[in-house]
Amino acid sequence: MGLLVDGEWRDVWYETKSTGGRFVRKDSAFRHWVTADGAPGPGGEGGFAAEPGRYHLYVSLACPWAHRTLILRALKGLEDAISVSVVHWRMLERGWTFEEGPGTVPDAVNGADALYQVYQAADAHYSGRVTVPVLWDKQRRTIVNNESSEILRMFNSAFDTVGAQPGDYYPAALRPEIDALNARIYDTVNNGVYKAGFATSQAAYEEAITPLFDTLDWLDDRLSSRRFLTGDHVTEADIRLFTTLVRFDPVYVGHFKCNIRRIADYPNLSAYLRDLYQLPGVSGTVNFQHIKGHYYESHRTINPTGIVPAGPVQDLTAPHGRERLSGANPLPV
Repeated sequence: MGLLVDGEWRDVWYETKSTGGRFVRKDSAFRHWVTADGAPGPGGEGGFAAEPGRYHLYVSLACPWAHRTLILRALKGLEDAISVSVVHWRMLERGWTFEEGPGTVPDAVNGADALYQVYQAADAHYSGRVTVPVLWDKQRRTIVNNESSEILRMFNSAFDTVGAQPGDYYPAALRPEIDALNARIYDTVNNGVYKAGFATSQAAYEEAITPLFDTLDWLDDRLSSRRFLTGDHVTEADIRLFTTLVRFDPVYVGHFKCNIRRIADYPNLSAYLRDLYQLPGVSGTVNFQHIKGHYYESHRTINPTGIVPAGPVQDLTAPHGRERLSGANPLPV
């Protein structure tokens, strides 16, 4: 783990002393938008038109934030339109690297050995964390955006005429509900597991762990009467929740001390997790070797030995039975 300071790489762990042991996530730095015609989006400048073959996505298969973008890329049929590089799961003194390993894909666009070099190529004086995902513009040779939630929205809206599969995962009629779900789930679940796991004081840990399980309890109850978070069809809210749920029992229960309950202990959440995993294209984005290897091998302040546990045994292909709650087609049209 590290960051760039005025374009120079430094191997520095997260600083929590000034926040009373609390992990505070920094905002993403690159916030331009790809739009259908290249007009300016909600933030940043214009000139980034949705053209097949123009953009490249840098991801980690271990990272839940990057995983969101891979799922929507698959669901929208954008694999041929947006190329991908996959970093190694182990993130140590050079941060994310393109070291060879099962499931990694080298950087054929910039020829980088480490992801921080891609940030340097975009801005020689960049200061900040070097994170995934990164959406790169091959034409202008710069980073468009490194905020996963915004890349999701771009893939959903800007590339409708580019991808092979239609579907609106942020429909206008459901946006207020999706936004409210995203806000609670991000704060208490997606980021909540990190606030618990990276806490360096008992008080900071306890501040995070109670809201996390309050929300999981609430979600299990919500999913007792609807197949997905907003009803019959998958939306971006489900995608954003899925990437945390699929990592919860293998990683967050033990490594991040989120062990009050497992997802396996929740009847509705566990079936919902299997339902989403079994959607066409989703399982191919899940790599437990990368997921478990990253957390247990990279976070040496939490797991100094780097030993990766053998379990848990999961079967995400088992029947989920949630078809009874909606029609036969769970994907939006």
